[in-house]
Amino acid sequence: MKIEIKIDPLCEEDKIILITKSVSEEINEIVEKLSQSTPRIISGFRGGKTEILEQENLIRIYSGSGKVFGVTSNGEYTLRLRLYQLEGILNPSLFVRISNSEIINLKKAESFDLSLSGTIRVAMSNGDHTYVSRRYVSKIKQLLGV
Repeated sequence: MKIEIKIDPLCEEDKIILITKSVSEEINEIVEKLSQSTPRIISGFRGGKTEILEQENLIRIYSGSGKVFGVTSNGEYTLRLRLYQLEGILNPSLFVRISNSEIINLKKAESFDLSLSGTIRVAMSNGDHTYVSRRYVSKIKQLLGV
């Protein structure tokens, strides 16, 4: 794929034009990324206050009781975004979904215990333990090179 940028001082509004022989999966991904209007900031709510949560500080994000929670070393926050929305915002080289209800920060995972049959136990940096659901085990094993 060729990428070309033209700088025109007379241009009043930025414009992106894709020229392609056919619409492929790669083109669809590019269009989707360019048209995302999801906020890139993650806000956490705790004790009547709103705080900006840095992705690097998030240990895990999970859903329970109809709510989504973000865990940092400073504690647990309620998030207003759904897991699928967060998956689109979070850095894919840091975060991985381990079940339908949880996403973890790989940099905050201390160990993966594969000795359990059919599942993986993950020890997180804050002392929490969580489990990879059977549906995601092969994905995690591939990610770990196991």
